[in-house]
Amino acid sequence: MSIKLYGVTRSRASRNVWLCLEAGIAFEQVPVIQARRVADPLAADAPLNTQSPAFLAINPNGLVPTLEDGDLILNESLAINLYLAKKAGQPLAPADLAEDGQMTMWSLWAAAEVEPHAMQILFNRGYLPEAERDPAKADAAVTALIPKFAVLDAHLAGRDWMVGGRFTVADINMAEVLRYTAAAPDLFAASPHVQRWYDACQARPGFQEMMRRREAESA
Repeated sequence: MSIKLYGVTRSRASRNVWLCLEAGIAFEQVPVIQARRVADPLAADAPLNTQSPAFLAINPNGLVPTLEDGDLILNESLAINLYLAKKAGQPLAPADLAEDGQMTMWSLWAAAEVEPHAMQILFNRGYLPEAERDPAKADAAVTALIPKFAVLDAHLAGRDWMVGGRFTVADINMAEVLRYTAAAPDLFAASPHVQRWYDACQARPGFQEMMRRREAESA
């Protein structure tokens, strides 16, 4: 098995796990945990984490996930998925240059236009201890995402999937970014085409298995 995926499933590595499951790509998952979840990341008995010297030698950014495929090392979860899709081929991969451009465009759109706001919702409506949450930041993020959801809703009107009339890497990348907005159901309620598509993505066996593995990890 040549592919190694560094990162626990309770991280952005979830996106890569889902794609591998969809594509039938065999991989070894190395459970690198986020340093913020470890009391002393550099302690001798600390679990392998994003500040461990052994991991920093692979990814000096100190972030997960990282993919190792032979001599190739890739960081950035959405880029890893675009690579893995092309490695696996159809139907997840682009069929031509135009689809390639569209899948890349929507992946970058998700990262640049949605994820920064989505993370504010995730942290301030659930992830952080209640005393550390800032409801105003979450509310501002929801407001910022209303027009973004409208753009996506218009794109999905009359479409089952993001690109090419079939489920692809673009759907995985977008759906996993949007998962961070789950604590803002009003965004989905105002975007019925997004809600329909999102439900279809999460109904897939690959997503269900990824979430099973995610929940099996210790919190």
